[in-house]
Amino acid sequence: MEKLINIERTLLIGHILSMAFGLAGLLLVLPNVDFINALPEIGKTAFGWSMVGGGVVYMLLGTLAVAVYAYRTLGMWHWLGFMIPAIGLSLVSELLGTSTGFPFGHYHYLSGLGYKIAGLVPFTIPLSWFYLGFSAYIIARTGLETLAIPQILKYAGAIGFGSLLLTSWDFVLDPAMSQTTMPFWMWEQPGAFFGMPYQNFAGWFGTGVVFMTVATWIWRMKPLKLSHTQLGLPLAVYLGNFAFATIMSLAAGIYIPIVLGLILGVMPLLVLYQLAIARPTEIGSEVLEA
Repeated sequence: MEKLINIERTLLIGHILSMAFGLAGLLLVLPNVDFINALPEIGKTAFGWSMVGGGVVYMLLGTLAVAVYAYRTLGMWHWLGFMIPAIGLSLVSELLGTSTGFPFGHYHYLSGLGYKIAGLVPFTIPLSWFYLGFSAYIIARTGLETLAIPQILKYAGAIGFGSLLLTSWDFVLDPAMSQTTMPFWMWEQPGAFFGMPYQNFAGWFGTGVVFMTVATWIWRMKPLKLSHTQLGLPLAVYLGNFAFATIMSLAAGIYIPIVLGLILGVMPLLVLYQLAIARPTEIGSEVLEA
């Protein structure tokens, strides 16, 4: 068990450091052409590799960190019971979105996020749906378990809040990442929300609701073992990725999405986290200790 915890920590640190490295490249190095030209050939080669694969690395590390955490704390059934629908159903949504415009609007991915499935969706995108979605859902689910409300409301609340937290991260990320010096996706019909169509956020929320509902149903098929669960990793993953998106938005001079993300994402997340760590809660015969 200690070995898995050490692996989790290493992957999490790598995930956060790779995001920081990516920010430095996107915001400091890439706009500075003179700096790039002054690099030795090995430096230019390394910079080129980082621009091509930097986004892939940080998403892979985030996915692995959350996967190891989920396996260690919940077991294989609940880990795969969330990861498979999260990746599979989000991929379906992204393929529909990039080919038909539903449910997000008309857009297409550019380079920098890895191999594109069917030539449309980088393979890393469904991975990010998984690790951000899981981090949001597990904190919502754990926090709501402390409340004296019917179990069905706990399930519905976890799905609703989990999807809201996931969408709130996108409030901040999407406008900035599509308007950087080197954008990663492009909207064919820019919308009213800092270039984003409002439909995009409805699509995000709806996709989250669908795969979290499926995962909740799968989890109900076996007893949910959340004993001695520690929420530090999912909290760090969510806040780290939110910070990444915030810095990108600040650099682009985009502020309103940050405020919305803080109100609808970070604040509910912290409230749910505090509920979870305040006291242990019984789930069936299991004891949850956040």
